Amino acid sequence: MKRESEGFELERKTIQQMQKEVDDYIGQFKEGYFSPLAMLARLTEELGELAREINHYYGEKPKKTTEKENTVEEELGDLLFVIICLANSLNIDLQESHDQVLHKFQTRDKDRWTRLETGEVKSNGND
Repeated sequence: MKRESEGFELERKTIQQMQKEVDDYIGQFKEGYFSPLAMLARLTEELGELAREINHYYGEKPKKTTEKENTVEEELGDLLFVIICLANSLNIDLQESHDQVLHKFQTRDKDRWTRLETGEVKSNGND
């Protein structure tokens, strides 16, 4: 599957490919990965920026005219980058982490939520 970004056609990546791409990027610098605690602080910072953007787009707090125009997509990308950095620095395979949590949801939490009836269409929450 391909997608377009600023006129370039980009190939979709697996989580492993993204982890390698980030590792290759960080690997070109002497500093390498930040400490896990520093990355947790970065993660918190990026989460705050995402919260701010969501509040501007979907909440009651409009942007000031002097504020830089960011997007939820951009902030999610920043958050994902830091998550990948943290996982890489701790030698965590995010695909395995994802598989483990999905298994947990499909077993332990399988009856926690109300299932859609066959043919029923789910609302995206923005209706």
